[in-house]
Amino acid sequence: MFNKIKISFLVACSLALANDLQAQDLHFSQFFNSPLTTNPANTGFIPDADYRLGANYRNQWSSIMAAPYKTMSIFGDAQLFREQLENGWLGIGGVLLTDKAGSGSLTSTKIYGSLAYHQMLGLSSLVSAGFNIGWANKRIDQTNLKFPDQFDGKFFDNTLPTSVVIANNNVSYLDVQAGMNYAYFPQENVYINAGYSIQHVNRPKETFFSDNAADARVPMRHIGFLNAILKVNDRVIINPNAYFTTQAKATDLMFGMNANYNLSEFGEKQLVAGLYYRLGDAIAPMVGLELSNVKFTFSYDATMSNLNKFNGYRGGAEFSIIKKGFYPQNTDRQSLCPSFARF
Repeated sequence: MFNKIKISFLVACSLALANDLQAQDLHFSQFFNSPLTTNPANTGFIPDADYRLGANYRNQWSSIMAAPYKTMSIFGDAQLFREQLENGWLGIGGVLLTDKAGSGSLTSTKIYGSLAYHQMLGLSSLVSAGFNIGWANKRIDQTNLKFPDQFDGKFFDNTLPTSVVIANNNVSYLDVQAGMNYAYFPQENVYINAGYSIQHVNRPKETFFSDNAADARVPMRHIGFLNAILKVNDRVIINPNAYFTTQAKATDLMFGMNANYNLSEFGEKQLVAGLYYRLGDAIAPMVGLELSNVKFTFSYDATMSNLNKFNGYRGGAEFSIIKKGFYPQNTDRQSLCPSFARF
């Protein structure tokens, strides 16, 4: 019985890989630490700083795959013309993403440039709109692929003929995203933020197969998020988050909360801890440390779905590092969101 289950699992993985040849979007469980991939309107949307630099790394399914998914990103964004524009500013930034997955070394490389505009509405709210344009490339090593019709009853044998024909193992295209944000901060201890974005607005063609493939266009991906930053007291700030995305017939809902505990007088040292849940899939505890505006966080997706019978609850490890700062002339600027610092 176990062997039949194992074979079924291997066939399912092969089918999933075959589908991934057409489209696979990159994602992070710490979506709140990957602002530019969550929503381009987040570009320059930095309520407690003038600029930020960050990096993310995710390793997924290493317990069940010889070649696990490895996703990395580097990003940076900054505020411009905040002193020149009345009650508003521009945000400019960019992000580089790479992803390598599976025995076929399905490799994705994406480079985006982002632009956003942020406008204050009175003294307690802010609306933002932004977009990014980028170049995306995907490539595959077909010699290492195995398809379902190459299963000989015991093993997958890639020397057997297959009906799957890959016409091009390297594709590139232009990709466009757009989004909007709204923030509300009625008092210094309360900050609420919501946003909505659409990825692949231009529905670029992405396929390793012939141009006559049934659907060679990347479906638009819709992303919505809601978060709050609430200062409980001089030692604790909590940050509940919710994230929902849908693309084609796939959906993903993740929600949870993290908290910062002040270890110093003005927040120079903070302990970070949190717990998130991806509906029907995994729980993700998170721990971290913030030192002088540099935040390190680590999270781990523990599989809660039926896949845990094969991976022993071992899902994906994820690391994030973000550095925030002020321009020299703005070191006394007050934060728009709750903070341990005193101005």
